[in-house]
Amino acid sequence: MSATSRPPADETQHGVGYTLDGGVAVIELRRPSAGNALDVSLRAGLISAVRRVRGDGDLVRAVLLTAEGRHFCVGQDLKEHARARESAPASAFAIVRDEYNPLVEELCALPQPVVAAIEGACVGAGLGLALCADLRVAGAGARFSTAFTGIGLAADSGLSGALAQAVGLSRAATLMLLGDRFDAEAAQQWGLVHGVVPDGGAATEGLTLAQRLAAGPTAAYAEVKALLRAGRAPLPVVLEREAAAQERLGSTEDHRAAVRAFLEGRQPSFSGH
Repeated sequence: MSATSRPPADETQHGVGYTLDGGVAVIELRRPSAGNALDVSLRAGLISAVRRVRGDGDLVRAVLLTAEGRHFCVGQDLKEHARARESAPASAFAIVRDEYNPLVEELCALPQPVVAAIEGACVGAGLGLALCADLRVAGAGARFSTAFTGIGLAADSGLSGALAQAVGLSRAATLMLLGDRFDAEAAQQWGLVHGVVPDGGAATEGLTLAQRLAAGPTAAYAEVKALLRAGRAPLPVVLEREAAAQERLGSTEDHRAAVRAFLEGRQPSFSGH
C-alpha cells in the first residue's frame, strides 16, 4: 500500500471499530452496554485491529486506542469466564496464552506511537490494555484498579511488568496486593497517565495528541520505543510468568468463590485455599 492510497472507511469487526484518517488509526472498543468487558468477540476484534495497523503499514503514523460509552474497559468478562470454568475448567485459562498474550505482544510491538484515551472504569485487563499505550489521557472521573486479587488471581495482560515500569515496584505492589481503586488525579501524579481532561474529553484530547505524533518524526519514535522496550524484562517472559500464575490460581477455591460472589453482587470472603 502506498502512502497516497485512500484511507479505509470506518469498519467494525467483533465489536471493535477501526478508522484510518490523516495518518491516525483509531481503534475503538464498542461494547458499551457491558462496560467494554473483554469477551471472546472483543478480544478477536482487538487483535484483528492491531494486525490491521501492521497491514496498513506506512499509512499509519500514530494509533489512538479508545472506547465507546461511559467506561474504557472493565476487564475480562466474568460471566464468560464463569461459563468457561463450568463447561471446560481445565482450559478456562487457555485464553491468557492463546488470546491475551498475542494481543499484548503485538500491540506493544507496534512501531507507531500509541495513545490511550480513558473514561470511566479502567480495570484489570483493561488497565493492562491501557498500559500497552505509550501515552495515556484520562477524563477527570476515570477510575483505575488492578482488580485481580479481588477475585483471587494475580495478573495477566502484561500488567505486572507494565505497572511496575510505570509507577515503580513499591507502588505497583501496593496497587496489586490491595487492589484499591485510584482516581485520575493520583494516576497523573504517579505518571500512569500523562494528562487529565474534563469528563467526555479524553477521546478528543487523545486524538489531538495522536495527530501531533502523526505529524512528527515517526522513524525516531519507532527507535525510541525500541530502546525503551530493550530496557526492561522481555515481554514474553513476563507474559509466561503471568499465564502460569493465573492457571495455578484459577484452580483455587478463593477464585471460584470470588467469581460467584461477584456475579451475585456480594463481597467475597477469602480462605487462602
